[in-house]
Amino acid sequence: MNDAGTGTRLLRVLACSTVALAPVEGYLIAVHPHLAKVPVVLLAVVWAVVRVRARQAPVPHPVHLVLLVLTATVLAAAAVHVAEPFALAYTLRWLPFVLTTVILIDLVSREVPIRALLAAAVAGAVVAGGGALYSLVVEGRTRASGPMTDPNDLSYVLVAAVPLVVALVPEERRRGRAVAVLAAVVLIAGAAATFSRGGGLALLAATIWLVARRAVPVRVLAGVGAVVLGLGAVAAWFSGTELARASSEKAFIAQSNVDTRELRWQVAARMLADSPVFGTGPGGFRSEYTPVSRLAEIGEQTPVAHNMYLEVGAELGLPGLLAFFGVLAVAGLATERALRHGADRRLVVPLQASLLAVLVASIFLSQQYYLALWFVVALACAAELMTRRRETVEHARPARDQ
Repeated sequence: MNDAGTGTRLLRVLACSTVALAPVEGYLIAVHPHLAKVPVVLLAVVWAVVRVRARQAPVPHPVHLVLLVLTATVLAAAAVHVAEPFALAYTLRWLPFVLTTVILIDLVSREVPIRALLAAAVAGAVVAGGGALYSLVVEGRTRASGPMTDPNDLSYVLVAAVPLVVALVPEERRRGRAVAVLAAVVLIAGAAATFSRGGGLALLAATIWLVARRAVPVRVLAGVGAVVLGLGAVAAWFSGTELARASSEKAFIAQSNVDTRELRWQVAARMLADSPVFGTGPGGFRSEYTPVSRLAEIGEQTPVAHNMYLEVGAELGLPGLLAFFGVLAVAGLATERALRHGADRRLVVPLQASLLAVLVASIFLSQQYYLALWFVVALACAAELMTRRRETVEHARPARDQ
């Protein structure tokens, strides 16, 4: 009994640590290149030991089958392109995310409260948002970066966490509401400090979804927006010159970024058309970009596609792309089924909004190697499993009473 309790507590700590540290992995990597991997590895090892000792298999969900197909396509594409320079490294990036998704679904279905993971994700993102503001205001960066070298990636992580704050807002406690508003302000202000247009579009899509599905009152959004605008006005007052310079630099490179992205999207589409079955292999977009594009970018020889869907298709082929879309579709459908069967709307609708933010931001970014995507997929599927379990218990109760 004590061993089981210890294992449960350890799993909760490791799961929350894995989720909370993901947004600030750049800080961990600065300390040691492999430090960011430690929480994930420990979580996988402890989870496997606990399940083997208890002789328990993961709680089944339809997404497991789709994840299995996706894993098979990754391994097949890697085997065909094993000689490519990035094949092994990028295969080893895919597999931990798939395994982590399976583990999180299982843990939320059994030991770990879903709101504890949501709180951990928001807390980690808030720290990253604080780092973004620090890098802009104190360090004098023209675009906030904080724990990540690319401001666009940082914006993606922060925007994906904003809807999750809604799920944590208590109904009655004013202090809890104030903390949630403060967290939302830090996340939104940090994302704004990156000057990422894709992040802005993702936040807009998530906000529209939350309002349309009545997950958050318009007056609350207006209040948060007013606070963010107030902070912006204060920043402009004290650092107007620096902000003007940052805006000018962003405007200067904006058209160049558009042209570059269009070029890379065309190259990715060409790779998919040329190798529709096995693609170019994991990491193949980077290694094949120069020859396929005919040295279109002299200053960038091994870039990313800046579009998650095209990059996945280019590297894994059409079967891999369909499997990847299948994972996203199953997660979205799982949330709708959970709602139809009586799940808490204050919990599920923010998950939907976060997933939508991820999908929109990933049109402009290659984000398949960030936990934010897999985290929200896992919680979406786990929410459905929790609803099913509750229904099973409720249906069995009258029989036991009789």
